[in-house]
Parts: sequence; structure tokens; C-alpha cells
Amino acid sequence: MGKTGIKASGETDHSFKVKSYSVAEIFAAGGATAFATKMGQNPEDFFTGLKDFPKEDFLTDEEAEIALEMLRNNK
Repeated sequence: MGKTGIKASGETDHSFKVKSYSVAEIFAAGGATAFATKMGQNPEDFFTGLKDFPKEDFLTDEEAEIALEMLRNNK
């Protein structure tokens, strides 16, 4: 097998770059909707995008409860 595309340590390539914002920054902008608008995003697009996901991609009620229980136990 070829070893093309292998990077040495220290040569990290991130496939996408995401800037994160603190809760204080979002509140300072006027809340989540105002923040999204100031960032050039349309908050309604988020919900429209969710409708395009296949139903199988979402957790079932049972899976969601298991995940929430795991979160509660790991606090």
C-alpha cells in the first residue's frame, strides 16, 4: 500500500477553519438572531437546512435518552 498523503507530526492540515465565539460576544451582539444577522447569516436557513437531512440521520427518542444519560453521568 502506498503512503501518499501522510504528514509528519507538526504538519496539521485542518480541512475547515471555524472561528468560535463566546456567549458574551453573542449576547453583546444582541442575541443569537442578531449575531447571526451581523455575521451575514440567515437564522431561518438553519431550520430549512435541517428539513433537508434524511430522517435516519437524527437520533431516535431512545438514542437521545441514552446520550443525555451519558452526559449526566459524565459531569
